[in-house]
Amino acid sequence: MKTLSPACVLALGVALSAGAQIVPPAPVAGDAVVHDFRFASGEMLPELKLHYVTLGRKLDDGKGRTTNAVLVLHGTGGSSAQFLGPSFAGVLFGPGQPLDASRYFIVIPDGVGHGASSKPSDGLKARFPRYTYDDMVKAQYRLLTESLGVSHLRLVIGTSMGGMHTWVWGETYPDFMDALMPLASLPVAIAGRNRMWRKMAMDLIRDDPDWKGGDYATQPRGLKGALALMLVISGSPLQWMRQAPDPATADAAVETYMKERFARTDANDLLFALDASRDYDPSLRLEKIQAPLLALNFADDAINPPELGLLEKGVARVKNGQVVVFPLSEKTRGHQTHTWADLWKTYLTELLLRSKK
Repeated sequence: MKTLSPACVLALGVALSAGAQIVPPAPVAGDAVVHDFRFASGEMLPELKLHYVTLGRKLDDGKGRTTNAVLVLHGTGGSSAQFLGPSFAGVLFGPGQPLDASRYFIVIPDGVGHGASSKPSDGLKARFPRYTYDDMVKAQYRLLTESLGVSHLRLVIGTSMGGMHTWVWGETYPDFMDALMPLASLPVAIAGRNRMWRKMAMDLIRDDPDWKGGDYATQPRGLKGALALMLVISGSPLQWMRQAPDPATADAAVETYMKERFARTDANDLLFALDASRDYDPSLRLEKIQAPLLALNFADDAINPPELGLLEKGVARVKNGQVVVFPLSEKTRGHQTHTWADLWKTYLTELLLRSKK
């Protein structure tokens, strides 16, 4: 295991952030249907819809092995759309950038229960299958192999929940990728404060009489409480103070956040997404990971606090593992730093070089 010093991490991140953004190519959206998808619970959907976007063109080695596919995985409550803005696509997918779409075939799916993929709010509500992270990764695998014809991945990279999926990918399909980059995640079961806030958020929804067992006509008020917890746990105190330095601007920021998030969030969708982490625990199989792995976390991430030392302990068991904990700076944004790729793209480039075959 190789751990880079905080000073080195910060210097490289600041140097990169000064660069100009390059406009990446336009993504192509698609929808696939996975037939007769059976969940770990035993539940089954005859048709599981998976929405995705791609950038670039798939290449193979002439023997049926895909050589340039990259899988990008989003966080809880997110979708592929979060990776298409200037802070991520604008510094990764353009010409000459680490995941240049003229060289790579980039696949960004909406996870089960998220975005435009099959989810509770499509009609089944609380009767939707109670999916897990293993189910979500299995669906991603079937999307790649059955619908997109991808037989191998150059890289799996994910943020937050997508970072946790990246650990699961490495253990479940160890020969399917050349490299793994989980961001803002830990290779252990969800416990401690991380489990506590999730349970409180789920309870706020389920214990609200307006939830009606999931058969509500309008969003239950408990959803606002769940969203408030997500705001508190995922942000950066330093950035909040910079953006809201007095009571009036702080109050206005909360009102804006709640108005925007409440309008586009469904209570059942969020409840199922939070619940999906209930049996996540890659610590049981870390030795199965074969591909070079770079785990990147952030010093001001309250969801995955570095003082626990859990990331280093887990990566020490990965044969080709490396750890970077990015230090607090005026540029970091707590847990959300995972989407600001200008700060950490040097390490992505390093991983791609280290894993080149």
